[in-house]
Amino acid sequence: MPVREADCLVVSRRGSKVRTVHAVRPSEQAVLETWVGEQAAAFAESCGFKALPGQLVMVPDTNGAPTALFGVPEKGVVDPFIFGALAQELPDGDWRVEAPDDIARHDVILGFCLGAYQYGLKSASAKKPTTRLVVTAQERASVASEMARSIWLARDLINTPANLLGPSDLARAAKTVLKEFGADVDVIKGAALDKAYPLLAHVGNGSDRGPRVVVAQWHGSTADKKAPLISLVGKGVCFDSGGYDLKPSSGMLRMKKDMGGAATVLALARLIMTQDLPVRLELRLGCVENSVSGHAMRPLDVVRSRSGLTVEIGNTDAEGRLVLCDLLHEAGEQNPDLLLDVATLTGAARVALGPDLPALFCNDEDISKVFLEAGQQEADPMWRLPLWQGYREWLGSSVADISNISSRPTAGAITAGLFLERFVNPDQRWVHIDSYAWNDSSRPGRPKGGDSPGVRAVFKAITQLFCEEQDTAAIKLS
Repeated sequence: MPVREADCLVVSRRGSKVRTVHAVRPSEQAVLETWVGEQAAAFAESCGFKALPGQLVMVPDTNGAPTALFGVPEKGVVDPFIFGALAQELPDGDWRVEAPDDIARHDVILGFCLGAYQYGLKSASAKKPTTRLVVTAQERASVASEMARSIWLARDLINTPANLLGPSDLARAAKTVLKEFGADVDVIKGAALDKAYPLLAHVGNGSDRGPRVVVAQWHGSTADKKAPLISLVGKGVCFDSGGYDLKPSSGMLRMKKDMGGAATVLALARLIMTQDLPVRLELRLGCVENSVSGHAMRPLDVVRSRSGLTVEIGNTDAEGRLVLCDLLHEAGEQNPDLLLDVATLTGAARVALGPDLPALFCNDEDISKVFLEAGQQEADPMWRLPLWQGYREWLGSSVADISNISSRPTAGAITAGLFLERFVNPDQRWVHIDSYAWNDSSRPGRPKGGDSPGVRAVFKAITQLFCEEQDTAAIKLS
């Protein structure tokens, strides 16, 4: 699946007609007439414009041309999603946004692009955006626009129906994206997959659409053999029926999104590559379908994992952790400076944190602080939950080394994290993100459907940890 161009961005040419959006703070209403004239300012006031964040009103400027006034928050961290409303609410045409100097141009571009995103498979071809943001040629190739393209990629993959995106399709899409930037990519299947990833195979071989594992390596143009190694792992369950522990029909309605972890780390990898970060990068995606069939896994099956640990299948609907654990163990064999996985893993995380906050688990205090602070800086928050070792015994089994489910009905997100931790080296810096990867309703910049929260925060954290000369560099060296 190719990455769609951010065609909501346009480089203005001489003579082209460009209209203006003035971003206004509530405290700046008194100076509106200096921007649009006395009559237009009075007209805006009569329309109830108070420059509340996200409020938009159209007025004629001093020459009678349509001009927009758009409310933004007072000083502080600005959520770029707010600018997504412009892509949806402005009239057709090319628009230039004039914002206060302390509002980053990055946020304006990113928010506008994310608001312009649309996905559909209707018989009539989707129209290109007719409301466009005027940028410079440099801005069109900036990190903001590449971040938007990467998030569009993740959204497209998550939104694609499962009949059109099975394990082989997901693997093929990932290979296309990764090879574009010179990555070495292997797609593993069949007997080789069964041998190397026995638990993942035990999940995926229940479907007539057999499992695939994508393994990729890439390094930045300035990265030598001693450059930091970042290892990314993603859960790519293209559809999750629950297996023999069958989900109710209502529980399957969004299960095309169960590959959201793979889509998220692929978007992150693409962003890292477009910015040519001075790191070595590894990516592993477990692409499977959890089906009901005569050759599907059964409750109480016992399988020996890649690590040698035997795992009892206490519930076939707890398949995501089985997909990840062999990949995590293999990734750890390379001793990466950071091992990070993303998965749509547990409903328990959603009960605890709701749909907007990915749950972050981390076995390193310093690393977790960097990730959480990056989330605040990028208005892309995550919330840390503990790897509480007191619950580890809940994963016990009478016949195997470990069960894939807890013996207790509580703390499901934590016990899932503890299960994964058993396949991570004790001295390995590891981050696990449990994400919903979906918007239940449309909001500015976040249309209903698939999404990849955390990409911006994780990218920021990686650049701070491994690409900037600052105190946090000591974390990776200690």
